[in-house]
Amino acid sequence: MGTEATTACRRFESKVAVVTGAAQGIGFATALRLGLEGASVVVVDRAEGPASDAVAALKARNIPAVSACADLGNYEGAERAMESAVAEFGGIDVLVNNVGGTVWKKPFWFYTEEEIQLEVERSFWPPLWCCRAAVPIMIQQKRGGSIINVGSNATEGIFRIPYSASKGGVAALSTALAIELADFDIRVNCVSPGATEVRDRKTERAPSALTEQDERWTAAFYNYIKAESLLGRSATVDEQAAVIAFLASDDASYVTGEVIDTGKRGMSISRGTGSPADLPG
Repeated sequence: MGTEATTACRRFESKVAVVTGAAQGIGFATALRLGLEGASVVVVDRAEGPASDAVAALKARNIPAVSACADLGNYEGAERAMESAVAEFGGIDVLVNNVGGTVWKKPFWFYTEEEIQLEVERSFWPPLWCCRAAVPIMIQQKRGGSIINVGSNATEGIFRIPYSASKGGVAALSTALAIELADFDIRVNCVSPGATEVRDRKTERAPSALTEQDERWTAAFYNYIKAESLLGRSATVDEQAAVIAFLASDDASYVTGEVIDTGKRGMSISRGTGSPADLPG
């Protein structure tokens, strides 16, 4: 069921949803899906222009929405984003920590110290800080809630080890936090997408243009993961958003502490086709 079929399904009526990295890709598809199902949406993104454009697109569909431009790599930015939800809509019922994403795809020994640091800052700290900022608000509300952290099935780890380690931390955060928050009726789950097609990217991940070698590594990487997909293709952002919306809804009221793979690959991960030695170098 795509986003067009959700208007009759109002699972998030009178709910407030905060979605990070919501200016594009899985984040925007999720914000749209939740909004079409009745949620008021806070679009959180580091890029003010794309965030404003996303809000305009949501409002055009009669979805109550505001933007919060914030750097989620530090606690102050995360706290400011969560406070925006309280100020604009009175609380937080659903938190989708979607921000993050790998920049480089190459063998681990080719990463510089700065590249490793950036990968961790982009993909691990934002969900950690956002959970820390949102949880006290959600507990104080005494109405339960749902947190969905977007991880990655890259935790199996090929050609992007710093990102894989970061997303492994996101999965661990999710399962541990689910235990701590169970008594408050706040569910925490992790969705781990595989390759997902994102068109018309509005915010570039890399701080500068990739080198020709990085471009070759990236092309080899995407050819590999597409070949390894059990379904033989990339997911759409709407397919990923559908799983997130299910987990955030009362339809999943007894689901917590789960890490759900939404992009299963085949098993030839460590040897044969796609090993680091096969990458162009």
